Amino acid sequence: MTSTAFKKQCFTLTFLVHFSAALLCLEPTACLAEAIDDDPLIHSSYGRELLLRGEYEKGLEQLRRAYLLFPLNETLKRNLAEGYAAFGHQLLNQRHYEQADGNLVKAMELYPDEPVYSLLRGICNYNLKKYDVARFELEKAQQKQPDSVEILYYLGLVLYETENRQQALELWEQGLKLSPGRKEIVDILNKARKETSVEARMDQGHSSRFDLTYDTGVDADFALAILEVLESASNQVGAELGHFPEARVPVAIYKRTDFKIVTDSPDWSGGVYDGKIRLPFGAMKEITPPMRGVLYHEYAHVVIFDLTRGNCPLWLNEGIAEMFGRMQFNRPMSELGRAARNGGFADFRKLEAGFGGLSTAEASLAYQQSYAMVNYIVTTYGWHRVKQILTDLGDGMNTDEAIADALKDYSVNYDGLIREWKGYMERGVSGG
Repeated sequence: MTSTAFKKQCFTLTFLVHFSAALLCLEPTACLAEAIDDDPLIHSSYGRELLLRGEYEKGLEQLRRAYLLFPLNETLKRNLAEGYAAFGHQLLNQRHYEQADGNLVKAMELYPDEPVYSLLRGICNYNLKKYDVARFELEKAQQKQPDSVEILYYLGLVLYETENRQQALELWEQGLKLSPGRKEIVDILNKARKETSVEARMDQGHSSRFDLTYDTGVDADFALAILEVLESASNQVGAELGHFPEARVPVAIYKRTDFKIVTDSPDWSGGVYDGKIRLPFGAMKEITPPMRGVLYHEYAHVVIFDLTRGNCPLWLNEGIAEMFGRMQFNRPMSELGRAARNGGFADFRKLEAGFGGLSTAEASLAYQQSYAMVNYIVTTYGWHRVKQILTDLGDGMNTDEAIADALKDYSVNYDGLIREWKGYMERGVSGG
């Protein structure tokens, strides 16, 4: 349920005239105050008004009081449940998945079989990577609404992530029949079909944190060596950022041609993380320093995504990943040097969305500049400030808000940070 839909919902209880009068009265009598305090209809009406204004916590307190005063009234019960669900949906949109789930649980305590609540709770737990809970709720919702395209889509995502790929494909195909041309379903089906056709013939391996699939032409010892490096990466990245994702991490090693088919990534890409670490190492036989750098880089994306819930500007995401990758293999940064000498830095705000349309030289500058900025933040303010930025982003802040909050002790905001960094880079070029 969207907030707009909630606002448009027609409530059966009417707003009482004496409630308005009581609110306007500057000195209500004790008797009137007591009457108001004991009137569930007044609390319910006021609670709904607060919800419509976006004051969810205050509104829910009023709705709870109304329900506790008259728990057998079905309308008061429904109003409270809808209030929890509306607040949960608002928190879900803000990526506050744990808090959203808590409110949806309260809604479901009142109406356990409401399919909309099950759908929303399933989406929350999918994003939390609590796939067992997500599957249970979404399958329960599907029993009530078997033709809901949203339920089919999200249940398919859960099944696909838990290696029930054929079932996922069938659900998405069913959803596409019900809603022909639905873009997100068309896109996920195309991607899943390509991935499934490539990975169906792959072998598998496992370690304490990782599940690996790899091309049959890949040497098994080499595949296990990949897992060992990733385990080391998880220890180092986790220690610096103070975070170890709970969910196991899927990894796939492809031949270069298959990597291109599955990821549709540019030719300069050395790896991709899209919920799975995807590596074009199928022709390799041993771990090289550049390869270690790629593995650390890609694992850093796992931690960043888990901390930010996907709400991270790309320059920060790639800059942090480059920090860890360059600890293993530090490549030259000629493009950054030229940009510093010529004043040709890329606009950080334009680097927030993506690097996909860049040429090889432009992409090199984007990665090097992103690394240089994160390196500046770490050396000037510390890793703990980087962690704070990521945590704030995960709590729903935008980039400006997260940087300003993390660096508030220094009175530095996003634009101020960019100015500081440019000054630092210019002094480095001039030798000052």
